[in-house]
Amino acid sequence: MNTTPKRAASKIKLSMFIDPEPSDEQLLFAKQLGLNYVYTWVEAHQRDYDFLANLREKVAKAGLTLYNAGNYDIAKSDKIHLALPGRDEVIAEFKTFIRNLSRAGIHTTTFTWEPSRVWSSTPGETRGAVTRRVDLAEMKRRPLTHGRIYTEDEIWENFEYFIKQILPVAEEADVRLALHPNDPPAPSLGGIPCLIHSFADYKRAFEIANNPYLGMEFCTGCWLEGGNDFGNMLEAIRYFHTQRKIFIVHFRNVSAPLPYFEETFLDNGYMDMYQVMKVFCEIGYDGTMILDHTPQFAGDYAQGGGTAYAIAYMRALIERAEAELNTDNT
Repeated sequence: MNTTPKRAASKIKLSMFIDPEPSDEQLLFAKQLGLNYVYTWVEAHQRDYDFLANLREKVAKAGLTLYNAGNYDIAKSDKIHLALPGRDEVIAEFKTFIRNLSRAGIHTTTFTWEPSRVWSSTPGETRGAVTRRVDLAEMKRRPLTHGRIYTEDEIWENFEYFIKQILPVAEEADVRLALHPNDPPAPSLGGIPCLIHSFADYKRAFEIANNPYLGMEFCTGCWLEGGNDFGNMLEAIRYFHTQRKIFIVHFRNVSAPLPYFEETFLDNGYMDMYQVMKVFCEIGYDGTMILDHTPQFAGDYAQGGGTAYAIAYMRALIERAEAELNTDNT
């Protein structure tokens, strides 16, 4: 008789995006998908404590937890990233946002070093669905986004300036900062070097910060886009998990690494996403995992179809992984 204890059920917290002013139907949709966690991006005028607290309360009344919230204006500010006039004022706004999140009971936010805002080519197609497409050769032909070419040293100096100011506030407020990689993770876009486009870049960022309140949004899509620069994704998941640096996971598949790719449904990209999910189950990852962007389902009747399809697929992968891992444990 086998006496080997059965593995504990997966601790992965599947999550989905909600509008910053969600309808009751949107929150009910999340519950119908079997979710307990959601996240959002708020507008600049919604960064105050009262709005965040009321949003968290509304989400809680629907039986859900608002796990993280971000704001594009400060999370992707070229003033911060390029040391433009007004940088210190935007950093001060970021600090206030962190304090407001903490008071409202929201303890994770996200940011990414993407001042060029260059992220896609004209739309592509996958399995008959309109989808994001990236042609790096076409992107490289575009004009400079900020009037000149920046150096890699400048970008890293600006990151260090920001992170040394923001992390003491995050630590005091108990709000974790999840750094998303550049998407696409090219060496440079629009004349601006991309801060996070390789495994080594993440290590460098964490060494500069030297603080547990800086972690990562582990974006599987960006990892697959980056190819050799990011390296073996399964090994990277294990490594950064042991470093306690994976705060959020973006689950996404693509057709190929750079220089050309299209975003695909989870089941028809070049990566076997089951192998990815199995590693997250194996290591006991207990943060949130979200569907990143996805190809567009057709017709108004399919509103929410992409999210529902992906969540169901992800849940099936988790169940399969747990079953296999338990079999391996017998």
